[in-house]
Amino acid sequence: MGKSPTSEVRKYHHGGLKQVLLEETARILREEGEAALSLRRLASNLGVSRTAPYNHFKNKDALLAGVAEEGFRKFERAMRKVRRKHQDSPGQQFFRALVNAYVNFALKNQEYYDLMYSSKSWGTEKPEESLLSTARQTLLDDIARMKRAQDEGRIAKHVDVTEFCRIYWGTLHGISRLTLDGIYANATIRRKLCNSTADMLWQQLDPAQEK
Repeated sequence: MGKSPTSEVRKYHHGGLKQVLLEETARILREEGEAALSLRRLASNLGVSRTAPYNHFKNKDALLAGVAEEGFRKFERAMRKVRRKHQDSPGQQFFRALVNAYVNFALKNQEYYDLMYSSKSWGTEKPEESLLSTARQTLLDDIARMKRAQDEGRIAKHVDVTEFCRIYWGTLHGISRLTLDGIYANATIRRKLCNSTADMLWQQLDPAQEK
């Protein structure tokens, strides 16, 4: 026997409605596009009251910012997995893995990636504070990891780590955006481009150049 709408609302409200809303939003964006998205549509799809989504998101823009924030969390988990897998690899090989993983994440998670760097998220007068915090922390964590590597002698001492991370992120975002826009549709060409980019970036980091 099916559950009543009331019991469904209670279940989601106390057991993760916010996360379910984010996941359903991502599905709609991926399969139908933003034009099909509304808080009312979400409530209907999930079998909850029309007001239930507003307990977590004040409006559609806040919901989209929530998806962008979730994207940064998913991105960090994906990159953490790659760093662990290749933690004992030589520096150049490690960097190739990172660059390919970044672009592959964008390609496989476009519904998140588009919002992570969208004017919808950042082009407002006051972006959602939670999104700002999560995005900044992702970059700061990258900088901190690179500084530790520098202290341990695994990257060159002359590198300005903060500036390098800005260039690194900007370069990989450019490749990712061109990939999503269909410019680098061929997987072989894309992988070669990622590897060449990683090699050029690694030339700046390679501690062997200082010996």
